[in-house]
Amino acid sequence: MNRIKDYDQLKFNIDKWLKDYYYMYAIKAFVVGVSGGIDSAVVSTLCAKTELPTYVLTMPLHSKKGNTELSDAHAKVLMKKYSNVRVVNIDLSNTYESLLFDIDQDFVNNKLANANTKSRLRMVSLYQVAGSVGGIVVGTGNKVEDYGIGFYTKYGDGGVDIAPIADLYKTEVRELGGHLGVMNEIIDAPPTDGLWDDGRSDEDQIGATYAQLEEAMENGTGDAVDILYKFNSQNKHKMDPIPTFKL
Repeated sequence: MNRIKDYDQLKFNIDKWLKDYYYMYAIKAFVVGVSGGIDSAVVSTLCAKTELPTYVLTMPLHSKKGNTELSDAHAKVLMKKYSNVRVVNIDLSNTYESLLFDIDQDFVNNKLANANTKSRLRMVSLYQVAGSVGGIVVGTGNKVEDYGIGFYTKYGDGGVDIAPIADLYKTEVRELGGHLGVMNEIIDAPPTDGLWDDGRSDEDQIGATYAQLEEAMENGTGDAVDILYKFNSQNKHKMDPIPTFKL
């Protein structure tokens, strides 16, 4: 799904949107985590291109070698190309193991809960840096993940301050990545959240491709309509406001 006619104009519009927010709220820095995937690569590049202070965090956590290499390579490219970029590496592997060790072992045997804990540790790290430098955490979710199927961790990668690509489909993010000069290895890499020991991709977990989900979201047609509905229904608690009892 590609609705964008002019990617140069899109780059300009997002750049202006980021700068307007930065100056309106007297922000001192953008803080963004990079994973080796296209979404975080595009967002970190957009932030870097503003020429405003940008902290790029790599946060390996028992990560697959390929993902770590891509995130490190991308971070180094940004730091070399943009003088406003500072790269911060925080290896969370020992932190994660220590946390699970300190929790009653009855509560560390659920693989999904453990995977979500990994994502939440990364969120905590991003906000630690952001709080220290007077910055904000910039989200890296795309339209399918954030508003279609809720494919993110509540208070993990869903815990952000602004979301510059959340109205773009994955197809459009990849195209924008090409216009921004993102490495082809990242553009072509299978999307993965990197939270599982078996290295499963996002599409393995969802049961549909992003292209199929985009078709279902945009037109209500295609092979992924039922999958979109299923995930959207079960993940409503992430995308809707917190239920609140009112007097």
